[in-house]
Amino acid sequence: METKKKKVVVAFSGGLDTSYTVMYLAKEKGYEVYAACANTGGFSPEQLATNEANAYRLGATKYVTLDVTREYYEKSLKYMIYGNVLRNGTYPVSVSSERIFQAIAIARYANEIGADAIAHGSTGAGNDQIRFDMTFLVMAPGVEIITLTRDNNLSRQEEIDYLNRNGFAADFAKLKYSYNVGLWGTSICGGEILDSAQGLPESAYLKHCEKEGTEQLRLTFEKGELKAVNDVRYDDPIAAIQKVEEIGAAYGIGRDMHVGDTIIGIKGRVGFEAAAPMLIIGAHRFLEKYTLSKWQQYWKDQVANWYGMFLHESQYLEPVMRDIEAMLVSSQRNVNGTAILELRPLGYSTVGVESPDDLVKNKFGEYGETQKGWTADDAKGFIKVSATALRAYYANHKDEQI
Repeated sequence: METKKKKVVVAFSGGLDTSYTVMYLAKEKGYEVYAACANTGGFSPEQLATNEANAYRLGATKYVTLDVTREYYEKSLKYMIYGNVLRNGTYPVSVSSERIFQAIAIARYANEIGADAIAHGSTGAGNDQIRFDMTFLVMAPGVEIITLTRDNNLSRQEEIDYLNRNGFAADFAKLKYSYNVGLWGTSICGGEILDSAQGLPESAYLKHCEKEGTEQLRLTFEKGELKAVNDVRYDDPIAAIQKVEEIGAAYGIGRDMHVGDTIIGIKGRVGFEAAAPMLIIGAHRFLEKYTLSKWQQYWKDQVANWYGMFLHESQYLEPVMRDIEAMLVSSQRNVNGTAILELRPLGYSTVGVESPDDLVKNKFGEYGETQKGWTADDAKGFIKVSATALRAYYANHKDEQI
């Protein structure tokens, strides 16, 4: 009587580690392998077609593309824009947030087909192993998690040699840099990044500065959500993001280096290029300065900082994230209008805003010009009362006066 094969879903990117995993589990362990590529906006149609062809060459029983780009936007990117989320004030949390939604898609698919196991290609030295494992443990409880690269501490050469011996001769030569391309930016690892004293050369970037001079970019928001680029309306926010990326990347905007703490406790360094995130967040934050109250801005910044940290730390499924999202949505009710930026090679400047909710325009006064909502005596009284605590302190502590 023939034994029924176990089903395993491999989170398949088409790279070396996941290619090895598909072949090894199919050939050596006898699994029925389902290769699933979870796309959050970083794969072109050509790359997906290549992934499908390679998955079957490697021995997969079935290949699927799980397109979760829209879900990724609706459940994550939208809130990161509302919150102006930049990790350590620098990095737009690109890969961190993508991995969560890729893991969710893989776990959902594993449950749908009744998989016995889920496999991914993470090593034991990075953050992704935590993001995948934690999501699988919560969303696919009882399903075995297989990580050949991590558990066997495999080298790239060992994996390449195994694939070559078994007739899969794709070019997996180790490149100087490794890239993760997504809707919300491209991360760059390796090369000079491994030396804390060095920066990346021009050749390390995938997109290069092709324009000179300056031009204005108009980004229009409705309740905090990007709706128009240069006065052209987009019903699809993903298309709007891609348009901003196209415009900004031509100036080489959005390049930077992020240094931060990994989930496992060591420091990490990564280069990135992210024209759309940096321009959209910059414009959104600028518009908020005109349309939000002082305390709305302050408290929104506090919870948004936690939102970004929790995304990075693989805590997207923590219930408090839904509470933070609710506050971020509420905070955006008056964030309406157009922010105007001036683009130049490798940077941009803020110009101004056009908004029906502009709080700079009010009937009480113009800053530095004239007051309309109070008298000179009102101002003098306000200042005197405001100084009371300091006057009382220094009256009793004359020795501390500067």
